[in-house]
Amino acid sequence: MSNNLLKGKRGIIFGALDENSIAWKTALRVHAEGGAFTLTNAPIAMRMGKINELAKTCGAEIIPADATSEPDLTNLFSKSQEILGGKLDFVLHSIGMSPNIRKGKEYGDMNYDWYLKTLDISALSFHKILQTCEKLDALNEYASVVGLSYIAAQRAYPDYTDMAQAKAMLESIARSYGQRYGTKKKVRVNTISQSPTRTTAGAGISGFDVFFDYAQLMSPLGNASAEDCANYIVVMFSDFTRMVTMQNLMHDGGFSSSGITNDLIERLTK
Repeated sequence: MSNNLLKGKRGIIFGALDENSIAWKTALRVHAEGGAFTLTNAPIAMRMGKINELAKTCGAEIIPADATSEPDLTNLFSKSQEILGGKLDFVLHSIGMSPNIRKGKEYGDMNYDWYLKTLDISALSFHKILQTCEKLDALNEYASVVGLSYIAAQRAYPDYTDMAQAKAMLESIARSYGQRYGTKKKVRVNTISQSPTRTTAGAGISGFDVFFDYAQLMSPLGNASAEDCANYIVVMFSDFTRMVTMQNLMHDGGFSSSGITNDLIERLTK
């Protein structure tokens, strides 16, 4: 069901890889709610995914861009404004990749060049996006920029390794740039800390199934799905949340506030 929450709004969605990704689900919901947008991803990710199918469904144009490249981002935001007919109202940063995790490196045996690449792709790209928007004056007042995070930014998860630092940096950038952008242009910047979600990226983390099952047992409402997250993002893009900024918003079925649950106790005493 559509309520036209985003009718007349324009934006950019980063990171839609395939139908399992949160960015993909978000694009579908934004389209259903009347929003117009361009889609973007790194060229290598576009070759691996199905973004052309999504673009056709949503009537969106694709502009390839490496989110770590300032020239690519300048081109992306300039062209998007031309295509969509004006300044933008929303941006989704759904980008994360760790070469150390992909290569199976343990936290005590990090490749530091790869570590820096993790931070650049997964967190510093958020700052680059915001800085590019500011320099180009690409966002309308009360525009909403959202980045996707995970609770490993605050808690230790053994197999999440350098991505934990990337998510902590992402959330810090949202606070610091949110203060700056809110003061200067009334732009909102937030992160959403999502439940473990069965996406292509998430499934690549060692022990993911255990993360997922444990969070399910610890969450009074259960894990939030990718579709649930897409709905929340739509609300964050809408005018109903125009006074929300600089926040890390927990979207996890209550996991982050639970000490222990009866479901977990029952599982452990079997």
